[in-house]
Amino acid sequence: MEPDLDQDRRQAHALLDALPAEKLKAVHGLLEVMVEPLARSLALAEVEEEGLTPDTAAAVDRARASIARGEGIPHDEILREFGLKQ
Repeated sequence: MEPDLDQDRRQAHALLDALPAEKLKAVHGLLEVMVEPLARSLALAEVEEEGLTPDTAAAVDRARASIARGEGIPHDEILREFGLKQ
């Protein structure tokens, strides 16, 4: 049996409409993270970049380009590097 996505969407909207404002803000943030975690992280980072030196801004740009090319370091490798995992 195929899920009825339209029905699920209507139910989700009804639940959102029933939430008080403070809980709606929390759900909104959660949905943003679920939909596009990297885009949200980058958007937050851009806000925090105000006041960066030109050298630091260039380093951030290089790091983002590296991640976009798939050259990031796996989380487990970082944990091992800091002695937090074997």
